[in-house]
Amino acid sequence: MRKNIAIYPGTFDPITNGHLDIIQRAAKLFDEVIVAIASSEKKSPMFNLEDRLKLAEDALKHLDNVRVKGFNILLAKFAKDEGANIILRGLRAVSDFDFEFQLAGMNRAIDSDIETIFLTPSQEYTYISSTLIREIASLHGDVSKFVPENVEKALKNLVAL
Repeated sequence: MRKNIAIYPGTFDPITNGHLDIIQRAAKLFDEVIVAIASSEKKSPMFNLEDRLKLAEDALKHLDNVRVKGFNILLAKFAKDEGANIILRGLRAVSDFDFEFQLAGMNRAIDSDIETIFLTPSQEYTYISSTLIREIASLHGDVSKFVPENVEKALKNLVAL
């Protein structure tokens, strides 16, 4: 019997409680979940890839069937290399759907064996985005309700520099 392995890709700069909500729920649905952290140099992330990997690994260490891995290749190729048959995407709002629908279609055209599944975050996380978290942290605001404790500490250390 084939295992259902889901890849949850993103920049995760930083990982938020909204991401954790999706990952924890996905861990109940799939045999394995790979949190695929894109290097995303074009986005000029606040945290380098190594730091984003470590922050995610620390926040997810309680989930046995979740692993974290960095990537810098085409997502469909990465999924195939990892033996994944599902790409998991989060939808916070209707505005996310158009872009995500295009991505799903493109990934299906590249590799028809990979399905895209959308999950919405729990209601209390629908407004959280990494972009907003970075902005609040850079202005020395309190992000403790929006990110895991290890991420909050890392953000405080980074903006204090």
